[in-house]
Amino acid sequence: LLKFIEWSLGKLLFRSRGYDNQCFFKSRAFKLHPTPLIEIESPDCGKTGAVLSKEYSKVGLGRFPELSWPPASPDVKEFLLIAEDPDSPFGANVHGIYCFISPTVTTFGPSDLLLAEEGGPSKILKSGYRVGKNRRSVVYIPPRPPIGHGPHRYFFELIALREQLDPNKISSVPTKEELAEAVVGKVHSWGLWSATYESKW
Repeated sequence: LLKFIEWSLGKLLFRSRGYDNQCFFKSRAFKLHPTPLIEIESPDCGKTGAVLSKEYSKVGLGRFPELSWPPASPDVKEFLLIAEDPDSPFGANVHGIYCFISPTVTTFGPSDLLLAEEGGPSKILKSGYRVGKNRRSVVYIPPRPPIGHGPHRYFFELIALREQLDPNKISSVPTKEELAEAVVGKVHSWGLWSATYESKW
C-alpha cells in the first residue's frame, strides 16, 4: 500500500523536475564561468551520463561513485565538491558538500567519506575535508528518487578555486547558500559529472 501511494505521488509530481537553475553552478559566482571546463570521469561508473546501478543507491550499498579529474594548474588553490539532485520534485536537493579539498587531489571516492570522529554537529573526514549541510545531516545521501517519478539526474560538481576559503569564516556545517556567497570572486573553473538513477517498483 505504501509503495502504491508513493508511486501515485511520483506520477502526480512527474513534471516537477529540472531545477537546474537552482544548482550551485548557477549561483552568481559562476556568472563569468558558465561552462564546465574540468573533465571528470568515474573509473567505476564511466563517463558523464552513466546510469547508476542499485549498488550506488540508498536501497543498495549507497556507494559514492569514484571520481577522477586531471591535475590542476598552479593557480588553483583549493577544490570544493557538491552533489545535487536537480530533479527532486520540490527543488534541487543537496546530497553532499565537501570543502577544503587540496589542489593536488585528482580523485574522490568512498574512502574519502570516512569520518575522523563521531558526535557533534560538525563532521570532519579522515581526509581532512569538512562536510556541508544536507537535509539528513549525514556525510552523503545516496540516490533514492520517489517510485513513479522516473529517472533522476545526479550532478557531481567540482569547483576549482583561485583562492582558499578561510576555515574560520565558514560555518562548521556550511550550507550551499553560504558557500555560494563565499566563492564569489574565487572561482577558477569547474567541472560536472552526472549520472541517472530510477527507483522502480
